[in-house]
Amino acid sequence: MKITKLLKLFWPEVCPFCGKVSAQGICGECRKKTDRLKVREPKCMKCGKPVKDAEQEYCRDCLDARHEYDRGAALWVHKPPVNTSVYQFKFHNRRSFGSFYAKEMAAEYGEALAGWGIDIIIPVPLYPGKYKKRGYNQAAVLARELGKVLDIPVEERLLKRIRETAPQKNLTPRKRRQNLNGAFSVEKRRRVFLKSRSVLLTDDIYTTGSTVDEAAKTLKKAGAEKVFYLAISIGQGY
Repeated sequence: MKITKLLKLFWPEVCPFCGKVSAQGICGECRKKTDRLKVREPKCMKCGKPVKDAEQEYCRDCLDARHEYDRGAALWVHKPPVNTSVYQFKFHNRRSFGSFYAKEMAAEYGEALAGWGIDIIIPVPLYPGKYKKRGYNQAAVLARELGKVLDIPVEERLLKRIRETAPQKNLTPRKRRQNLNGAFSVEKRRRVFLKSRSVLLTDDIYTTGSTVDEAAKTLKKAGAEKVFYLAISIGQGY
């Protein structure tokens, strides 16, 4: 207990959105801002993106593309201050934010995940070269923390990224799919862990779904029955 207090003295908790010291993690002002960015209804029945019209079942992306995953959701729309927080988590070693995100996800989607019957959580993997350069995989940090909160096993080594791909952000949806084709694999000896299982993929940001689709396709070929995803933030629907 004394060690914990001492650690907090030298490394106090900070708000994951504005960086100010906050014993509650997120500060009151940022709580108000992020609550307004939480993904609410109406939203796409497939990917979970918010849409404008309550009668609109699917966003434009999901109308134009056949997704390999079964369903997905995200906590916030990818706008300030969420996008800045996710950037810090992803590129600036703010791994401590993972615990906060996981608790928020569990509170918002714990019931939905139980309904999906999730058996195992798998993070979207990084290519080894990128992992070595960054030093960690933010999706794996999130998966571990979410697994703790929900008491669901996490398999970090089951899905591997076997091919380095170009950054997705500047590519068209078609180019994104081509870029990721054959990027993932599951070792044959590990496929037994997937047989007839419902899998939850974790990632930081969902945009068009190309990465999640390719990962889901690989997992299903290896024996998974259903694949869902959960992300911290997501783009706006149409």
